[in-house]
Amino acid sequence: MPINPDYVGRTYPVSEPYEVSRVKIREFADAIGDPNPVFRDAEAARAAGHPDVIAPPTFAIIISMASTGGAVGDPGLGINYAMVVHGEQQFQYSRPLRPGDVVTAQTTISGIRSVGSLSMMTTSTEIRTTAGEHVCTAVSTLVERGAESAGEGAA
Repeated sequence: MPINPDYVGRTYPVSEPYEVSRVKIREFADAIGDPNPVFRDAEAARAAGHPDVIAPPTFAIIISMASTGGAVGDPGLGINYAMVVHGEQQFQYSRPLRPGDVVTAQTTISGIRSVGSLSMMTTSTEIRTTAGEHVCTAVSTLVERGAESAGEGAA
């Protein structure tokens, strides 16, 4: 069964606050194998024009995925998460995430379409500080493979 197109435009509640820390930034940089010193060394970050270390650009996935989970888990949406692959990801930053930032995220389903046996859902997740400053918008496309018609079995 394809993803329910009636959910386009639906916005989900704001997430719980997430506090960005130097430890989480370093762990994430290590996990993705990025040796850039601006992710680990405050002096290197200041030399590059930042007030402190900054998070790698893809760090926002941690925050956005937690928020997107509310949409994906919505039973009326009709996603079979076992059949989902991550199709595309974009990050549009106002500024980098930094240690001490306390941010929230809010996800909106911005598009749903079918292409053959695939259903594609695009979400837009606004990441803001708890004071309301925009930091990043994460745009993600999830692809549900092999959407089945009612009554058909899996191949």
